[in-house]
Amino acid sequence: MLRDTIKTETVTAMKAGDKPRTAALRLIAAKIKDRDIELRTGKAPDDDDAMVVDVLQKMAKQRRESIQMYEDGGRQELADQEKGELAVIEEFLPQQMDEAQTKSAIEAIKAETGAAGMKDMGKVMAELKARHGKELDMGRASGWVKDSLS
Repeated sequence: MLRDTIKTETVTAMKAGDKPRTAALRLIAAKIKDRDIELRTGKAPDDDDAMVVDVLQKMAKQRRESIQMYEDGGRQELADQEKGELAVIEEFLPQQMDEAQTKSAIEAIKAETGAAGMKDMGKVMAELKARHGKELDMGRASGWVKDSLS
């Protein structure tokens, strides 16, 4: 399970004395624990890896936004710190689909569902998330679906 891998990596980073990596891994563990509390469970849910991937995707998105804001604000040292955290987070995410693969999946779903216009965007997005939610940035995919349907 992904949760166990993160715990193991945290111990390894602590033993190696890698403080930035340890801090990033502890942040990940804290966010996962927060999600457990939100879900009101003291134990891992049935599909734990999906929940952990969801947490990691949200963390990665936050880091990317922060990096952009810090760079725009001239705070390169903070942007570099966020980039380090993002690199650790991305280690545990499944391989992401590239633009060509995503557009191909969108076209296949469009053909299967018979989607023709913007009114069908919700149907296409729901199917895309069901099939490829773990390996997609749904924010970027949303723009591609919109382009495809318009």
